[in-house]
Amino acid sequence: MAGLGTRMRPHTLKTPKPLLPVAGQPIVKRLAEEITKVSSSKIEEIAFIIGNFGKEAEDTLLSIAGDLNANGRIFYQNEALGTAHAVYCAEQSLNGKVIIAFADTLFKADFDLDEETDSVIWTKKVENPEAFGVVKKNKNNYITDFIEKPKQFVSDEAIIGIYYFKSGENLKAELKYLIDNNIRGNNEFQLTDVLENMKNKQLKFKTATVNEWLDCGNKDATIYTNQRILHHTGNLVSKQAQIKSSIIIEPCFIDSNVVISNSVIGPYASIGKNTIITDSVISNSIIQNSCEIKNVVFSDSMIGKNVQINKIKEHFNTGDYSGIY
Repeated sequence: MAGLGTRMRPHTLKTPKPLLPVAGQPIVKRLAEEITKVSSSKIEEIAFIIGNFGKEAEDTLLSIAGDLNANGRIFYQNEALGTAHAVYCAEQSLNGKVIIAFADTLFKADFDLDEETDSVIWTKKVENPEAFGVVKKNKNNYITDFIEKPKQFVSDEAIIGIYYFKSGENLKAELKYLIDNNIRGNNEFQLTDVLENMKNKQLKFKTATVNEWLDCGNKDATIYTNQRILHHTGNLVSKQAQIKSSIIIEPCFIDSNVVISNSVIGPYASIGKNTIITDSVISNSIIQNSCEIKNVVFSDSMIGKNVQINKIKEHFNTGDYSGIY
Protein backbone atom coordinates (compact mmCIF):
# COMPACT_ATOMS: atom_id res chain seq x y z
CA MET A 1 0.00 0.00 0.00
CA ALA A 2 2.92 2.34 -0.71
CA GLY A 3 1.40 4.13 -3.72
CA LEU A 4 0.38 7.78 -3.83
CA GLY A 5 -3.28 7.06 -4.67
CA THR A 6 -3.34 9.68 -7.43
CA ARG A 7 -6.59 8.35 -8.94
CA MET A 8 -8.34 9.05 -5.63
CA ARG A 9 -7.29 12.66 -5.27
CA PRO A 10 -8.19 15.02 -3.64
CA HIS A 11 -9.02 12.53 -0.86
CA THR A 12 -5.51 11.07 -0.77
CA LEU A 13 -3.79 14.43 -0.36
CA LYS A 14 -4.26 14.09 3.42
CA THR A 15 -5.17 10.42 3.91
CA PRO A 16 -3.53 7.30 2.40
CA LYS A 17 -6.03 5.55 0.13
CA PRO A 18 -6.21 2.30 2.16
CA LEU A 19 -7.29 4.33 5.19
CA LEU A 20 -10.22 5.98 3.44
CA PRO A 21 -13.54 4.79 4.93
CA VAL A 22 -15.97 2.45 3.23
CA ALA A 23 -19.20 1.94 5.21
CA GLY A 24 -17.46 3.46 8.21
CA GLN A 25 -14.29 1.34 8.26
CA PRO A 26 -10.90 1.88 6.56
CA ILE A 27 -10.55 -0.09 3.33
CA VAL A 28 -7.49 -1.97 4.60
CA LYS A 29 -9.26 -2.97 7.83
CA ARG A 30 -12.14 -4.50 5.87
CA LEU A 31 -9.63 -6.33 3.67
CA ALA A 32 -7.78 -7.79 6.66
CA GLU A 33 -11.07 -8.87 8.25
CA GLU A 34 -12.16 -10.72 5.09
CA ILE A 35 -8.81 -12.52 4.88
CA THR A 36 -9.13 -13.73 8.48
CA LYS A 37 -12.56 -15.17 7.66
CA VAL A 38 -11.26 -17.49 4.92
CA SER A 39 -8.08 -18.52 6.76
CA SER A 40 -8.31 -21.49 9.11
CA SER A 41 -5.03 -20.53 10.80
CA LYS A 42 -4.81 -17.62 13.19
CA ILE A 43 -3.33 -14.49 11.62
CA GLU A 44 -0.31 -13.86 13.85
CA GLU A 45 1.16 -10.79 12.16
CA ILE A 46 0.09 -8.13 9.68
CA ALA A 47 2.88 -6.31 7.84
CA PHE A 48 1.94 -3.04 6.16
CA ILE A 49 4.20 -1.94 3.29
CA ILE A 50 3.80 1.82 3.02
CA GLY A 51 5.37 5.05 1.79
CA ASN A 52 5.87 8.15 3.93
CA PHE A 53 2.40 8.15 5.50
CA GLY A 54 3.32 9.81 8.80
CA LYS A 55 3.03 8.68 12.41
CA GLU A 56 -0.76 9.12 12.73
CA ALA A 57 -1.42 6.82 9.77
CA GLU A 58 1.14 4.29 11.01
CA ASP A 59 -0.47 4.25 14.48
CA THR A 60 -3.86 3.64 12.85
CA LEU A 61 -2.46 0.69 10.89
CA LEU A 62 -0.91 -0.84 14.00
CA SER A 63 -4.22 -0.46 15.83
CA ILE A 64 -6.02 -2.26 12.96
CA ALA A 65 -3.67 -5.22 13.45
CA GLY A 66 -4.27 -5.08 17.19
CA ASP A 67 -8.05 -5.12 16.70
CA LEU A 68 -7.57 -8.45 14.86
CA ASN A 69 -5.37 -9.82 17.69
CA ALA A 70 -2.31 -9.73 15.44
CA ASN A 71 1.09 -8.11 15.79
CA GLY A 72 1.45 -5.14 13.44
CA ARG A 73 4.66 -4.21 11.63
CA ILE A 74 5.49 -1.31 9.33
CA PHE A 75 7.83 -1.59 6.34
CA TYR A 76 8.66 1.10 3.77
CA GLN A 77 8.89 1.10 -0.01
CA ASN A 78 10.62 4.41 -0.67
CA GLU A 79 10.81 3.99 -4.44
CA ALA A 80 8.10 2.64 -6.76
CA LEU A 81 9.95 -0.36 -8.19
CA GLY A 82 7.04 -2.74 -8.66
CA THR A 83 4.93 -5.26 -6.79
CA ALA A 84 7.68 -7.85 -6.24
CA HIS A 85 9.98 -5.18 -4.82
CA ALA A 86 7.19 -3.96 -2.52
CA VAL A 87 6.65 -7.43 -1.08
CA TYR A 88 10.40 -7.94 -0.65
CA CYS A 89 10.53 -4.77 1.47
CA ALA A 90 8.78 -6.91 4.13
CA GLU A 91 11.28 -9.79 3.83
CA GLN A 92 11.56 -10.05 7.62
CA SER A 93 7.90 -11.13 7.73
CA LEU A 94 8.10 -13.66 4.87
CA ASN A 95 8.27 -16.76 7.06
CA GLY A 96 5.89 -19.71 7.22
CA LYS A 97 2.45 -19.34 5.71
CA VAL A 98 1.97 -15.94 4.07
CA ILE A 99 -0.90 -14.08 2.43
CA ILE A 100 -0.07 -11.12 0.18
CA ALA A 101 -2.84 -8.59 -0.58
CA PHE A 102 -2.96 -5.29 -2.45
CA ALA A 103 -4.80 -2.84 -0.23
CA ASP A 104 -7.17 -1.22 -2.73
CA THR A 105 -9.10 -4.46 -3.31
CA LEU A 106 -11.99 -5.83 -1.28
CA PHE A 107 -13.73 -9.13 -1.82
CA LYS A 108 -16.55 -11.36 -0.63
CA ALA A 109 -15.97 -15.11 -0.59
CA ASP A 110 -17.33 -18.26 1.02
CA PHE A 111 -14.41 -20.65 0.44
CA ASP A 112 -12.02 -22.07 3.04
CA LEU A 113 -8.39 -21.48 2.14
CA ASP A 114 -6.56 -24.70 1.20
CA GLU A 115 -3.40 -24.14 3.22
CA GLU A 116 -1.78 -27.42 2.13
CA THR A 117 -1.41 -26.25 -1.47
CA ASP A 118 1.91 -24.63 -2.41
CA SER A 119 0.10 -21.46 -3.45
CA VAL A 120 -3.45 -20.22 -3.93
CA ILE A 121 -4.31 -17.28 -6.18
CA TRP A 122 -7.58 -15.40 -5.56
CA THR A 123 -9.47 -14.94 -8.85
CA LYS A 124 -12.78 -13.69 -10.27
CA LYS A 125 -14.37 -14.33 -13.67
CA VAL A 126 -14.62 -11.07 -15.63
CA GLU A 127 -16.23 -9.93 -18.87
CA ASN A 128 -13.14 -8.06 -20.11
CA PRO A 129 -10.12 -10.28 -19.37
CA GLU A 130 -7.93 -8.25 -21.74
CA ALA A 131 -7.76 -5.57 -19.02
CA PHE A 132 -6.35 -7.89 -16.34
CA GLY A 133 -3.75 -10.49 -15.54
CA VAL A 134 -5.43 -13.87 -15.95
CA VAL A 135 -4.66 -17.53 -15.21
CA LYS A 136 -5.01 -20.58 -17.42
CA LYS A 137 -5.66 -23.97 -15.77
CA ASN A 138 -5.39 -27.64 -16.70
CA LYS A 139 -8.04 -30.35 -16.24
CA ASN A 140 -6.85 -30.94 -12.66
CA ASN A 141 -7.58 -27.30 -11.83
CA TYR A 142 -3.92 -26.35 -11.40
CA ILE A 143 -2.62 -23.14 -12.96
CA THR A 144 -0.52 -23.70 -16.08
CA ASP A 145 0.02 -20.09 -17.20
CA PHE A 146 -0.06 -16.51 -15.94
CA ILE A 147 -0.92 -14.09 -18.76
CA GLU A 148 -0.82 -10.31 -18.32
CA LYS A 149 -3.58 -8.49 -20.26
CA PRO A 150 -4.01 -11.05 -23.07
CA LYS A 151 -4.77 -9.56 -26.49
CA GLN A 152 -6.54 -12.76 -27.52
CA PHE A 153 -8.87 -14.77 -25.28
CA VAL A 154 -7.15 -17.43 -23.20
CA SER A 155 -9.11 -17.21 -19.94
CA ASP A 156 -11.70 -15.04 -18.19
CA GLU A 157 -10.35 -15.79 -14.71
CA ALA A 158 -8.66 -12.60 -13.52
CA ILE A 159 -6.13 -12.31 -10.68
CA ILE A 160 -7.56 -9.92 -8.08
CA GLY A 161 -4.33 -9.22 -6.18
CA ILE A 162 -4.48 -11.62 -3.20
CA TYR A 163 -2.12 -14.59 -2.93
CA TYR A 164 -1.38 -17.39 -0.44
CA PHE A 165 2.05 -19.07 -0.15
CA LYS A 166 2.62 -22.11 2.01
CA SER A 167 6.32 -21.22 2.32
CA GLY A 168 7.20 -17.59 2.85
CA GLU A 169 10.86 -18.59 2.77
CA ASN A 170 10.46 -19.97 -0.77
CA LEU A 171 8.71 -16.79 -1.87
CA LYS A 172 11.45 -14.66 -0.29
CA ALA A 173 14.17 -16.57 -2.15
CA GLU A 174 12.41 -16.07 -5.50
CA LEU A 175 11.92 -12.36 -4.83
CA LYS A 176 15.60 -11.99 -3.92
CA TYR A 177 16.66 -13.80 -7.11
CA LEU A 178 14.53 -11.46 -9.24
CA ILE A 179 15.94 -8.32 -7.62
CA ASP A 180 19.56 -9.50 -7.40
CA ASN A 181 19.51 -10.32 -11.12
CA ASN A 182 17.64 -7.13 -12.07
CA ILE A 183 14.88 -9.06 -13.86
CA ARG A 184 12.25 -6.45 -14.69
CA GLY A 185 9.08 -6.08 -16.71
CA ASN A 186 8.12 -2.57 -17.82
CA ASN A 187 11.12 -1.38 -15.78
CA GLU A 188 9.65 -2.79 -12.54
CA PHE A 189 10.04 -5.98 -10.52
CA GLN A 190 6.78 -7.86 -11.14
CA LEU A 191 5.18 -10.38 -8.82
CA THR A 192 3.82 -12.26 -11.85
CA ASP A 193 7.44 -13.03 -12.87
CA VAL A 194 8.01 -14.55 -9.44
CA LEU A 195 4.89 -16.70 -9.81
CA GLU A 196 6.02 -17.89 -13.23
CA ASN A 197 9.46 -18.87 -11.88
CA MET A 198 7.90 -20.78 -9.00
CA LYS A 199 5.50 -22.61 -11.34
CA ASN A 200 8.39 -23.59 -13.61
CA LYS A 201 10.01 -25.23 -10.57
CA GLN A 202 6.98 -27.52 -10.29
CA LEU A 203 5.24 -25.74 -7.42
CA LYS A 204 1.49 -26.30 -7.53
CA PHE A 205 -0.79 -23.29 -7.90
CA LYS A 206 -4.56 -23.43 -7.38
CA THR A 207 -7.21 -20.75 -7.62
CA ALA A 208 -9.82 -19.68 -5.09
CA THR A 209 -12.67 -17.89 -6.84
CA VAL A 210 -14.32 -15.04 -4.94
CA ASN A 211 -18.02 -14.24 -5.18
CA GLU A 212 -17.46 -10.52 -5.49
CA TRP A 213 -14.42 -8.37 -6.30
CA LEU A 214 -14.68 -4.75 -5.24
CA ASP A 215 -12.25 -2.07 -6.40
CA CYS A 216 -11.38 1.09 -4.47
CA GLY A 217 -9.11 2.61 -7.11
CA ASN A 218 -11.09 5.78 -7.85
CA LYS A 219 -14.04 7.79 -6.56
CA ASP A 220 -16.81 6.07 -8.55
CA ALA A 221 -15.48 2.58 -7.83
CA THR A 222 -15.21 3.37 -4.10
CA ILE A 223 -18.78 4.67 -3.96
CA TYR A 224 -19.95 1.46 -5.66
CA THR A 225 -17.92 -0.59 -3.16
CA ASN A 226 -19.52 1.35 -0.31
CA GLN A 227 -22.90 0.43 -1.78
CA ARG A 228 -22.06 -3.27 -2.00
CA ILE A 229 -20.60 -3.41 1.53
CA LEU A 230 -23.77 -1.81 2.92
CA HIS A 231 -25.80 -4.31 0.91
CA HIS A 232 -24.00 -7.12 2.77
CA THR A 233 -23.87 -5.54 6.24
CA GLY A 234 -27.30 -3.92 6.32
CA ASN A 235 -28.19 -0.77 8.25
CA LEU A 236 -25.52 0.44 10.70
CA VAL A 237 -26.77 3.40 12.73
CA SER A 238 -25.00 4.41 15.92
CA LYS A 239 -27.08 4.74 19.08
CA GLN A 240 -25.24 8.03 19.62
CA ALA A 241 -26.61 9.49 16.36
CA GLN A 242 -29.48 11.98 16.58
CA ILE A 243 -32.14 11.60 13.88
CA LYS A 244 -34.69 14.45 14.01
CA SER A 245 -37.75 14.66 11.74
CA SER A 246 -35.87 12.70 9.09
CA ILE A 247 -36.16 9.52 7.03
CA ILE A 248 -33.35 6.98 6.81
CA ILE A 249 -33.73 4.68 3.80
CA GLU A 250 -31.81 1.47 4.49
CA PRO A 251 -29.07 0.44 4.23
CA CYS A 252 -26.93 3.27 5.58
CA PHE A 253 -23.96 3.73 7.89
CA ILE A 254 -24.36 6.60 10.37
CA ASP A 255 -21.58 7.09 12.91
CA SER A 256 -21.62 8.45 16.46
CA ASN A 257 -22.50 12.08 17.23
CA VAL A 258 -24.07 12.61 13.81
CA VAL A 259 -27.04 14.98 13.84
CA ILE A 260 -29.55 14.72 10.97
CA SER A 261 -32.52 17.10 10.85
CA ASN A 262 -35.39 17.47 8.35
CA SER A 263 -33.60 15.29 5.80
CA VAL A 264 -33.87 12.11 3.75
CA ILE A 265 -30.73 9.98 3.89
CA GLY A 266 -30.11 6.84 1.84
CA PRO A 267 -30.09 4.32 0.54
CA TYR A 268 -26.35 3.55 0.50
CA ALA A 269 -25.14 6.63 2.36
CA SER A 270 -22.23 6.51 4.81
CA ILE A 271 -22.00 9.43 7.24
CA GLY A 272 -18.86 9.97 9.37
CA LYS A 273 -18.88 10.93 13.05
CA ASN A 274 -19.61 14.49 14.24
CA THR A 275 -21.27 15.43 10.91
CA ILE A 276 -24.36 17.68 10.89
CA ILE A 277 -26.89 17.41 8.03
CA THR A 278 -29.89 19.73 7.79
CA ASP A 279 -32.71 20.10 5.21
CA SER A 280 -31.05 17.77 2.70
CA VAL A 281 -31.59 14.72 0.49
CA ILE A 282 -28.51 12.49 0.15
CA SER A 283 -28.07 8.99 -1.27
CA ASN A 284 -25.34 6.63 -2.52
CA SER A 285 -22.56 8.79 -1.11
CA ILE A 286 -19.66 8.76 1.36
CA ILE A 287 -19.42 11.71 3.76
CA GLN A 288 -16.47 11.66 6.14
CA ASN A 289 -16.07 13.07 9.65
CA SER A 290 -16.97 16.53 10.98
CA CYS A 291 -18.84 17.92 7.97
CA GLU A 292 -21.65 20.48 8.01
CA ILE A 293 -24.15 20.08 5.18
CA LYS A 294 -27.28 22.21 4.67
CA ASN A 295 -29.92 22.56 1.96
CA VAL A 296 -28.38 20.11 -0.50
CA VAL A 297 -29.66 17.41 -2.83
CA PHE A 298 -27.02 15.01 -4.16
CA SER A 299 -26.05 11.39 -4.78
CA ASP A 300 -23.03 9.49 -6.14
CA SER A 301 -20.70 11.80 -4.21
CA MET A 302 -17.64 11.54 -1.99
CA ILE A 303 -17.00 14.23 0.61
CA GLY A 304 -13.83 14.54 2.70
CA LYS A 305 -13.42 15.54 6.34
CA ASN A 306 -14.30 18.96 7.75
CA VAL A 307 -16.24 20.08 4.66
CA GLN A 308 -19.02 22.70 4.66
CA ILE A 309 -21.63 22.63 1.88
CA ASN A 310 -24.68 24.88 1.62
CA LYS A 311 -27.45 25.24 -1.01
CA ILE A 312 -25.98 23.01 -3.70
CA LYS A 313 -27.60 20.43 -6.03
CA GLU A 314 -24.74 18.60 -7.73
CA HIS A 315 -22.63 15.44 -7.68
CA PHE A 316 -19.50 16.04 -5.62
CA ASN A 317 -15.96 14.82 -5.22
CA THR A 318 -14.59 17.15 -2.56
CA GLY A 319 -11.46 16.78 -0.41
CA ASP A 320 -10.83 17.70 3.22
CA TYR A 321 -11.26 21.20 4.68
CA SER A 322 -13.33 22.58 1.81
CA GLY A 323 -16.29 24.95 1.61
CA ILE A 324 -18.92 25.00 -1.16
CA TYR A 325 -21.75 27.56 -1.10
